[in-house]
Amino acid sequence: MTPLSQVARGAAGDMDKPAAPRHAAGMIRRRHRIAARALILHEDRLLLVNAYPDGRSDLWCAPGGGLEAGQSIPDNLMREVMEETGLSVAIHAPVMVNEFHDPASGFHQIDLFFRATITGGALDPRWIDPEGVVTDRRFFSRAELEGGRVRFKPDSLPAAAWGDAPLYDPLEVIVT
Repeated sequence: MTPLSQVARGAAGDMDKPAAPRHAAGMIRRRHRIAARALILHEDRLLLVNAYPDGRSDLWCAPGGGLEAGQSIPDNLMREVMEETGLSVAIHAPVMVNEFHDPASGFHQIDLFFRATITGGALDPRWIDPEGVVTDRRFFSRAELEGGRVRFKPDSLPAAAWGDAPLYDPLEVIVT
């Protein structure tokens, strides 16, 4: 994890796109998928979602999703948070850029993390994500995340949520 000021270089929704060109090693290259994620602290606890239907994984992440063309990043993120959690939010400053990829498929995602605050609604266990992706949502304390009791990605999530400097979390291989 690197502060953005020191960076010199700067989900599977794209899989149905037409095949992309291959690079010299023969691996299929697809366009990057860009997603926005919300870091929502409420009563000093961070909201995370589990986006693995049927309990396929115990991995948690910040709510959000892929950007739709013609819609601003904040508008995309507000829509995604509503779909996944039932909460209305205000979007604030960006705090982290994270990248992950699947070398076998050529999938590469760039996540843009923004601070967000709840402006309406409350978590309701009966809420159903209309996309059917998010199966659970809950708030976690910093101690839970840093204590290793919860599996989450990216690893720098606590530093981004509770820190004050923008971060760049370098490219890593996707995990499930």
